[in-house]
Amino acid sequence: MNTGIVLCRSKYGAARRYADWVAQETGFFLADLDKGEKPDLSPYGAVVLCGGVYASSVGGVSFLKKRASQLAGKQVAVFAVGASPWDEKSVEELRRKNLTGPLAQVPLFYGRGAWDESRMTLLDRTLCRGLQRAVAGKDPATLEPWEAALLSARGTVCDWTDRASLAPLLDYLAGGHTPPKG
Repeated sequence: MNTGIVLCRSKYGAARRYADWVAQETGFFLADLDKGEKPDLSPYGAVVLCGGVYASSVGGVSFLKKRASQLAGKQVAVFAVGASPWDEKSVEELRRKNLTGPLAQVPLFYGRGAWDESRMTLLDRTLCRGLQRAVAGKDPATLEPWEAALLSARGTVCDWTDRASLAPLLDYLAGGHTPPKG
């Protein structure tokens, strides 16, 4: 594969795990945005962002938007990592909310992350528990996939990370194929 860089923004570690795997598979340089690294993207032919999903925002997207001029002519991809199972409608909504303006044509890939309330900040834990209470009052037959996942994860420690989830991204990087659209 060509010379590239993997950018990582991971609050609880799952996106970092995927970023490590991408770097291992591709030989790309890994830059950790959480450690304040702000690499120049201009020397790289490919730029991959692995970012955690928090309240419908993909971590690190703002970093890419601020450097949009450095992305012209490059192979760029975003790999979002969230606690919800893959759902076409939800992933398309993530794309619509995050990949706007200069990033509108960037493909979005998705992998499932992890869930461990004991590692969450007090604010995140409080928000998740409030959301769980709100969702728990719904008719189970009407739950969106992310809502059902939220309820099933309550009080448990889950790690859904799966290296195989990177296959579509790695295929894109190797041959330029974009993820299927719904």
